[in-house]
Amino acid sequence: MSDGAVLHLKGRVLVGPDDVRDELWVVGGRVTYERPAGAREITTVQGWMLPGLVDAHCHVGLDAHGPVDAATSEKQALTDRDAGTLLIRDAGSPSDTRWIDDREDLPRIIRAGRHIARTKRYIRNYAHEVEPADLVAYVAQEARRGDGWVKLVGDWLDRSTGDLGFCWPRGAVEAAIAEAHRLGARVTAHCFAEESLAPLVEAGIDCIEHATGLTEDTIPLFAERGVAIVPTLVNIATFPHLAEAGEVKFPKWADHMRRLHERRYATIGAAYDAGVPIYAGTDAGGSLAHGLVAQEVAELMKAGLPVEAALSATTWRARDWLGRPGLTEGAPADLVVYESDPRADVRVLAAPRRVVLRGRVIG
Repeated sequence: MSDGAVLHLKGRVLVGPDDVRDELWVVGGRVTYERPAGAREITTVQGWMLPGLVDAHCHVGLDAHGPVDAATSEKQALTDRDAGTLLIRDAGSPSDTRWIDDREDLPRIIRAGRHIARTKRYIRNYAHEVEPADLVAYVAQEARRGDGWVKLVGDWLDRSTGDLGFCWPRGAVEAAIAEAHRLGARVTAHCFAEESLAPLVEAGIDCIEHATGLTEDTIPLFAERGVAIVPTLVNIATFPHLAEAGEVKFPKWADHMRRLHERRYATIGAAYDAGVPIYAGTDAGGSLAHGLVAQEVAELMKAGLPVEAALSATTWRARDWLGRPGLTEGAPADLVVYESDPRADVRVLAAPRRVVLRGRVIG
């Protein structure tokens, strides 16, 4: 399609959970609901349309061993794009992926800089590993490098106890989060365990990744403060395998990981019922493949989210949360076309009929 062409999308446009239209037009790469006057070169696409999907926890530029080269990063981004993910919150990466911003055929990325972890308390080659005295300085550094987010590692295996443990003194995270907010960045943290949640929320954190340690004591605190969670349930499904691999050396940790896994759906369901904001994220790019956002939406439904809430976690609300438009008048035309209504069966998300990125039909 040439730059001067007009794209006409017909069928059912799911602009929002309560806003469904019959058609939209794409002119100059942007959405309009008014038929353009005098349009001659028109391409028509039919189907059910959603805003480009959001993966709110994804790692482009990272694999199980650490940073990857540009060719591998490109392949990761293309895999996400072809699965309908057109907006990524990159929740920590050691690679410089700014070059992706210049590519018209790759998803948009909102970066959180590089993970910040306690020394020897995270996966090797992933994070800046620092001690509490340096936490504020590294948070300031990554706040300036990122796109409005900073990623902490809140808890990890503590070899002195043989179990998950909170990584930071309370005062250190309070100062670090305050510094990020001063610089205009939001803060999120990797957290599996129960004990790390209340200190981080009370310190003013904006989001928690995984959040498997939520309990009836901390869920109300999250709801009251409006702290979001990104459960990454497709990643939590790997906990039994991780527990088996580490059981000989760390049996207490292995048992804890199994218990967190066993109650994962009940945990996230209770959080949803309490009004905790929930967004879809896959944790792709470590040990998990890219392109799994449809599976994550299905997992959220297994946890008890109604279909429109699960869809919203990767579309309408997710885009609002990240400050990016959906299919509103004048917005960039990033959308996905499906054969049938995803509200009737979310499994259709796994098979996009067409992807439209920056107004261009990709496939």
